[in-house]
Amino acid sequence: MTRTSCFDVFEQCVLAVQSGELIESISSKDKEFHFQNWFQKRLQKLTIHYEGSGRNTYPDFCLVEYTEGYEIKGLAWPGREKDYDSNSQVPTGYHNGRQIFYVFGRYPADLTQFDDRGGGRRQYPVVDLVICHGDFLNADHNYVHKNKSVKGFGTYGDIMIRDRKMYVAPTPFALTEGTTGLMTLILPENMSSDTRYQEVGRLTRVETESLVVGYTFDLRTNELKAERVPNPNAGSEHRFVAYRLISQTSKEVSMVNKTPIIKEKNGVD
Repeated sequence: MTRTSCFDVFEQCVLAVQSGELIESISSKDKEFHFQNWFQKRLQKLTIHYEGSGRNTYPDFCLVEYTEGYEIKGLAWPGREKDYDSNSQVPTGYHNGRQIFYVFGRYPADLTQFDDRGGGRRQYPVVDLVICHGDFLNADHNYVHKNKSVKGFGTYGDIMIRDRKMYVAPTPFALTEGTTGLMTLILPENMSSDTRYQEVGRLTRVETESLVVGYTFDLRTNELKAERVPNPNAGSEHRFVAYRLISQTSKEVSMVNKTPIIKEKNGVD
């Protein structure tokens, strides 16, 4: 494996939380960048160079010295924590020549308890954090996200329907036990470890029996149907290791007994 920044980055996140480095909101109306800005300061502390982030970019941070990227997901807690929306890219551990790591940080959902510094600016803590390799969420590196469209809809045939995909994936907090209230690093088994770290769990994800390779939508009935084919790699195991710094707790991390199933009332499971 090529050299990686993830051990240094995770350590900086732990040190920041332990020293009371708080997330600061820029505006109560814009929650998207609160945690992202907090993470950016960790990269700056390490003097790691990165390409500028912004809306609708993937990943949020593309490193310069490393062929790696970090995608940031801030989650209000308690609240929606079992899954998250991805509007631009299906989760993956490899994109455009880079290894991808996902940073999940949870913060208090009730921000009214924290000091208002004027103009909606508040500071609040990181409740817990998981940095995981993207393969832990989805090990497929071949799928390419594209938005397509079809023309000719409507009474006069001059309306375009845009197929803009949104992906909903489980979070590491839903997939594992032993990560709540703590900070954990999850990496593929074949990645080299680091002497600053202790192993706190072995995690295995098993490939599903069938794969969704397409879908159709009936505009008359509003019915969405998935097209599935047998997975040639069904039953294959992808193994990961959960780490923490030696100075952290050794509380064990394990997979939940049953993989969370994301359901949509008006869509396809």
